[in-house]
Order: sequence, then C-alpha cells, then structure tokens
Amino acid sequence: MTNPLLSDWKTPFEIAPFAEIADEDFMPDFETALAADLKETEAVAGNPEPATFANTIEGLMATGKALDRVAGAFYTVAGADSNPAREAIMREMAPKLAAHSSAIFSNKALFARIQQVWEQRDELDLTDEQARVLMLTHRGFVRAGAALTGDADARMKEIKSRLAVLGTEFTQNLLADERDWFMDLSEEDLEGLPGFVVSAARAAGEEKGAQGPVVTLSRSLIVPFLQFSPRRDLREKAFAAWTARGANGGETDNREIAAEILALREERAKLLGYASFADFKLETEMAKTPDAVEKLLMDVWEPAKAQAEKDGAVLEGLMHADGINDSLAPWDWRYYAEKRRKAEHDLDEAALKPYLQLDRMIEASFACANRLFGLEFAPLDVPLYHEDCRAWEVTRNGAHVAVFIGDYFARGSKRSGAWCSAMRSQAKFPETQAPVVINVCNFAKSDPALLSYDDARTLFHEFGHALHQMLSNVTYESVSGTSVARDFVELPSQLYEHWLEVPEVLKEFATHADTGEAMPEALLEKVLNAANFDMGFQTVEYVASALVDLAFHDGDAPADPMAKQADVLKGLGMPAAITMRHATPHFAHVFAGDGYSSGYYSYMWSEVMDADAFEAFLEAGSAFDADTAKALEANILSTGGSVDAADLYKRFRGRLPGVEALLKGRGLAA
Repeated sequence: MTNPLLSDWKTPFEIAPFAEIADEDFMPDFETALAADLKETEAVAGNPEPATFANTIEGLMATGKALDRVAGAFYTVAGADSNPAREAIMREMAPKLAAHSSAIFSNKALFARIQQVWEQRDELDLTDEQARVLMLTHRGFVRAGAALTGDADARMKEIKSRLAVLGTEFTQNLLADERDWFMDLSEEDLEGLPGFVVSAARAAGEEKGAQGPVVTLSRSLIVPFLQFSPRRDLREKAFAAWTARGANGGETDNREIAAEILALREERAKLLGYASFADFKLETEMAKTPDAVEKLLMDVWEPAKAQAEKDGAVLEGLMHADGINDSLAPWDWRYYAEKRRKAEHDLDEAALKPYLQLDRMIEASFACANRLFGLEFAPLDVPLYHEDCRAWEVTRNGAHVAVFIGDYFARGSKRSGAWCSAMRSQAKFPETQAPVVINVCNFAKSDPALLSYDDARTLFHEFGHALHQMLSNVTYESVSGTSVARDFVELPSQLYEHWLEVPEVLKEFATHADTGEAMPEALLEKVLNAANFDMGFQTVEYVASALVDLAFHDGDAPADPMAKQADVLKGLGMPAAITMRHATPHFAHVFAGDGYSSGYYSYMWSEVMDADAFEAFLEAGSAFDADTAKALEANILSTGGSVDAADLYKRFRGRLPGVEALLKGRGLAA
C-alpha cells in the first residue's frame, strides 16, 4: 500500500504523517480499514477451536488496528481543524461506523464464543486484568444488544445508526453557528476594555477577514468581553448570540435533533430491558442510579443557590449605583462580578493576565509532572496538522514514555471547548505501544499569548487527562488510560488543577510578559484569596445543566426538550440572572454523542474525590510529597480501567469521600 494512512509510518514515534495526508485519502482508507476489521473479526468468530480467552477475547483485542490508525488521524483533524471536505466525511462516516459497530456487536457467532469464555471464567486462571477485560467485553456486548434477536436486533441497529448521524449533525450545526457569528466593534466600542481583550478582538477580526476588531463566540474572547465591556447594549447582543447557538432556526437549529436523540435513547434502553436511559447509562458508573446522582447534585444545589442569590443582590446594588434602574440580567453578572472582585479583593484581571503567559503555564504543568512523577519533556520537530500545534517527547529516566501534542489557540475551524484525546493509547498487547496524546484548547491568540486564570486552570485540567493517558501501564488497550467510568475520568484532570494554586508554582512560573518579574507576593495572595470568588454563580450554572441532563434521561423522553428544560429550572427556582452553562441546543456534552449523556454530573462526582485526594498531599505535608505521588500513580493514573473505580480510589485513600470536602473547597460549607 502506498497510501500514507495505511502504509508504515516512518515518522518519529510513528506519529500520523499529517503532511503527507490529503483529505481525499480518508474515505478510501476508511473503507479499506473497515473491510479489514470485519475480516479479522469474522476470523475470530469463525475459529473452529473451542473458545478460550486467548483465541476469543485477545483475538478480538488484536483486530481493527488499521481502523484505529485511520480514525485516530481523521477525528483529530476533524475536531480541531475542520473544513467542508472533512465535515462531509464525518457525515458520511457516521452511519457507516455505526453500522460497522453493529455488525460486530450483533455477530451471534462471536457473542456465543464470548459467552462460552464468560461461563468458564472461574476455571481459566486469569490475571485480575484479564478477568476485568473479560467482564467488560461481555458486558459491552450485552449492553450493545448482542443478545437481542429478530425485530429488536434490527431496530437496535437502526437506532444506533440514526443516533450517530444526529450526533454529527448536532456538532456540525453548533460549529457553524460558532464560526459564522461575530460582532464588529468600532474604536469607540473598545473603550473600557483592557488591552488584552482589545488585542484578542483585533486578532479575531483578522482571522475573520473583518474590517476591524470583532467579538466572536469563542469562550476565550466573549467571556472577557462580558466581564469588561461597560456597554450594556453590546453585552446583551453578544450574550444573546452566545446563548442562542443551535437555536437560531434554519438548517443549523438543534432543537428537533435533541428531541429525536432523547426519544431514540429511551427506545434503546427499553429494548435492553431498562426503565429509562438514565438507568441504562448509570449502571456502569460509580453513581449506579439516577437517585444517587440527584442526591449529590441537590446536596450542592441548595447552598450554591443561596450563595448565588446573596451575590446577585450585591451585584444588582452595584448596577443601580451606576444609574441603571433595572433587574440584574445574565449579561450583567460577569461585568459587575468583575467590578466587585476588583473592589473586594483588589484583583484586576487586566493586571493579573500578563503574569499568566501560555508558554510559562505549559512549563509549569510540565514542571509539576516532573516533580510528582519524574517525567521530562523535550520539544519535537515533527509535521503536525496545523502550524499552531507543538509536540514534545515525554521520557522518564531516559526511557520513552509518550508523545504529547498541544494545540492551544482558538480558530474558526476548531470546535469549541477543550479536550484531551489519544491518537494512540498505551498497551502491551498484541504488541507494546506508547501513547500519543493531544490537548486541544481554545485560547485567544496574541503575542505573547496571555491566559485568564480560568484559561490556566483549563490548561492544567486537560494536562491532568494527558497524564492519565501517558502514565497508563496496562496490558490491554480497552482498559488503557482514560478508559474508565465516566464519573471517575474527571478525577485526574480536576485533581491536577490544584497544583496551579500551589504558591511555589505560581511564584516560579507566573512571570510578567514584559519585565520577566515574578508575580508580586501581594498579587499572589489576592489570587489565592479570590480562588472561590463567585463560586455560587459557577456552581449554579453547572448544577442546573447537570440536573436538566438527568431529567431528560430519567423517565419518558420529553417531546419538547426546551419545555422540559424550562420546567426543571422553574422547579429549582433558578436565579433569573444566571443561565445554564450549556442550554439544550448547544449542550454538546450530552447531544454530540453518548459520552456525557445522563452523565454531565460526572465533573461534580469526580470533584468530590479530587478535593479529598488533594487533601492526602496536604496531610502528608507537601503538595509534592513523593510517597503520595507514587500512590496516586500506582493506584489511579497507571491502572486505567483495569480495576473498578471505587476500588481504585479506596486503595489510594482508604475510603470513599463525602460531599463535605467539595463544599469546603468551593467555599460553600455552612
């Protein structure tokens, strides 16, 4: 084969040869790889020998490597650097990949062999990891509908195919709305904005080909605009566009798509014998039941709402003092919260931001990983898919561990948000492979690139996910890295955020972009003292989204999701000046795929653990305590999904935590 996607990759560490790949290569190589995977799977299913762990479970684990390579390269660029050709491929591939998955999971001969191995499991002398992989494989086939027959089997295939198409449409509609909207700003409109916002607006205008500065729907630009613009009319216009993503009517409207997705998920769950999609989805998570999720969220909701209402009254008073005799609106909250933060904590983000240089924060994240886990990072000069990307070789004691890629800047071709993915995951079977891990963010581009404190936290968060991938040390790829329960996967990422707040880290790496001087002690103290500022608002907007997600899936699917959303928020007594962090039409966590469906609560479930886990370091006397770091790596970061998540946490901490540490950490404890 001469095609670069399917031929041997001669690049350093076998990174995908992006410079040699053309968009027209993807479809034929997908077709070739899909056919090869089916042929390999059929060979496992049709093996005339009695079913064993080696010839069936491991046989299945060894299939699909060509498909992994093609899909890994394609979905990396499709999410981070899309174009019309790639969007068309995504639309075409969504039902094909769903049909391919259905063909494997509904292969009766294959499932019969898996069932045989499952029934013999107590006699097979399996390692703990092999026993876990067998359980997960068997459970995965059952939950995918492998035991269904006749009309139910056929309907399940139709549902999964349609859901794949709808998820792709939802994502592309959202990207189109985010890409196409921007608001021109005159020089007069820039008055009152700090320099870093003006610079970002000018850079965004150049990227959009506008005549001057603009505000886009990139979070790294619109949030600071809402924080600092004294023009209430412009804040309202920008906020309206931001919250209307996916709900603008026409071809990119996501509301009917959301309704169809919810109906199909309910049908899918009931075909498998579950009362609701939430019951189906949560069965495999730490939470286990919708009631457990609701209890956690409501335990946090009440104190968060009380704090937000107190804060809202203060902010409305500030607005009235400005001569605006109106109720505080959602487009006012960030502006007056910023004013209050400056007044009460003497903390001005415009003064703080020059100390949070992107390059220095990357160095900080690396340095913490070095002190905790002995990892070292050396720049790699390799062709990647976009000029903004950077790569590093990760080593420990001179031995190769992983390749890490960072893609940090916002652009119109990139979907919103921040994420971590593995182009290749760690494994030892069928052969040893080191991971290639990527962090993708959407920071405003400037020279030098400066971050908000929230941006810096995001960088550490995503790097925590990357460490989970890089430090993985398991045999089978199916349980490697972040292949864990959804409400456990955010533990390493949220835990790593804590190191950004370690004073000695900020003292060393928070240096001024112009002078190179370290952050003054007084400013550092202000930053740390203000860590929980406006936490009522942040918690309310998140928990409201999580409760709406749960309500969508716990019971009958709503025919009108927007009406259901409104009912849930009314029942909660949602403060009028706060909106959901992700309203239904742009709730990509829930509707772009099944990953966080009925699972947006996972961030808070993991936060209960991360608050408690960082306490282990503090109890040991240092954020860099060597023994605690070794225990964290041994029991959580290296084990992937090879052991039940609750057992892993108890191995690390000796027990499961309660919600108290979370409320204390957020400053919401009574």
